[in-house]
Amino acid sequence: MRRWGDQGALPARRVGKRGDRRFRSEHVEGFVVPGRRQPPQPAGGASSVSMGGQQVAAGTHLAALYDTDAGRVRLTVPFLAEGLLAGQRCFLLAQGEELDDHLESLGLYPGLDVDGALASGLLVTGGGPGKTVRVALDFFEKILWSALDSKAAFVRIVGEMASVRAQFASEREMLTFEELVNMTFKRFPCVALCQYDVRKFSGQAVLKALRAHPDVYGSALGLLLK
Repeated sequence: MRRWGDQGALPARRVGKRGDRRFRSEHVEGFVVPGRRQPPQPAGGASSVSMGGQQVAAGTHLAALYDTDAGRVRLTVPFLAEGLLAGQRCFLLAQGEELDDHLESLGLYPGLDVDGALASGLLVTGGGPGKTVRVALDFFEKILWSALDSKAAFVRIVGEMASVRAQFASEREMLTFEELVNMTFKRFPCVALCQYDVRKFSGQAVLKALRAHPDVYGSALGLLLK
């Protein structure tokens, strides 16, 4: 809680000579259990999805690294296309060339109507979740609840982090969000894949990104290096 307060994700005020932190109970409850609702467990739907030939459990939040344009779409296009063909809600956070590459590659996937998926809202695109940690966390809380309220059995999320970083006030703010959003994804029937183009991030930023995705260490790491 102290770290969340220092990062601005959880409102806090300082009191006394030592500067002790004080938190309002409603802020804590709203942060830990936003809306005080618990998402239902998948009933009759998928509890895991395939990614690169591996089964990935619901609630998983992964980071993938790539250094070529071809590597950008190797995992993500089959991951999104299979979800769309199964009628699952998919979110693609990308802009510019990263968005264009994904849409072009999805358009070549056999049997997939990308324009129809976009028009129906089954595939949703956007640049990023917001400028601050709190706004970004609220964004995912809202879109995931909205997907469940519309009877989506499973949600797939791909974030091109160079595009997402451009929306945040700073890289540090984005990486803090990456740490904290784990708690959100664990509560929903979803799998999220955050993609880092190592040509656009420093080595230190990539290391911090891997630390912010502990689910990576339970996966076949080679799968996520493209």
